Amino acid sequence: MGATSGGRASGPSRPWRALNRAYHGRRRLGIGSLLGLPLTWMLVIYLGSLVMLVVSALYELDPVTQKPTSTFTTANLSAAFTEWDTVWVVIRTAGVALLVTVICFLISLPVAFFVSKVAWRWARRGIVVAMLLPLWAGYLVKGYAWRAMVSPAGNQFAAAGRGGGGFLESTFGWTPGYGRVAIVITLVYFWLPYMVLPIYAGLDRLPASLLDASGDLGARPLRTFRSVILPLLLPSIAAGSIFTFSLSMGDYIVPQIVNQGEERFLFGSVINGVLGAPNQPLAAALTLWPLLIIIMYLLAMKRLGAFENL
Repeated sequence: MGATSGGRASGPSRPWRALNRAYHGRRRLGIGSLLGLPLTWMLVIYLGSLVMLVVSALYELDPVTQKPTSTFTTANLSAAFTEWDTVWVVIRTAGVALLVTVICFLISLPVAFFVSKVAWRWARRGIVVAMLLPLWAGYLVKGYAWRAMVSPAGNQFAAAGRGGGGFLESTFGWTPGYGRVAIVITLVYFWLPYMVLPIYAGLDRLPASLLDASGDLGARPLRTFRSVILPLLLPSIAAGSIFTFSLSMGDYIVPQIVNQGEERFLFGSVINGVLGAPNQPLAAALTLWPLLIIIMYLLAMKRLGAFENL
């Protein structure tokens, strides 16, 4: 039988009741018990890998075997942080990442506003799904698709026997070709959904009554955007920029696919080339550059409340 005489609880249920009493009213204890072990494991793996990365940058490379030795040196860090060619590539990569982020914002804002405030309610979910469709395709598939689209005339992707170029040139008569413009366009296409979603979520939470009140008080659309929408939307914009900036900062495959020749335009390509030299200690030292930049960017976005909208 499940219970003893006198209405007492059976023996097996007593430990559970004691456990319930221990957790009752102690929210932090419950959250810690649920997430403590997975978070500890992730922190050990993540922070441990970062520590190993820093330590590996201090090893000296054997010029004969091309393998790290047991001798410690700061030459790799000095080469990574003092050589102007390396610093210039870092600056250029950060500039491209910021440019991609700005373009994604300029595209995402009107699109998200239309979906959340103008489009029919029954069509909103379909439009959001349509905007997320590029994420369902493979990374390399999209990369090589854009390589074919921006291909100039006379390239291997040109139409056989017609002398035409890729889709852009054959359709519109113009193409950026392989190079820096193609890299920016491709990165914008890749990471645009990561900017659209946070902005759409922020606009969806924005009460329409605020926009009506602004109009009733005589504010023009531009003033309403600057004084009402933008301040409330700033955390959502910061949240989206974290994805677009960090993903663009660390990308090294797109520059190899849609770039021209062997030019290492973005910093990820430089690290990949040094790693294939092979020079693992120097590659580890170079990796500290994007790591530090992304950490500083995250700290700046945290002050804008971005983490509340992730």
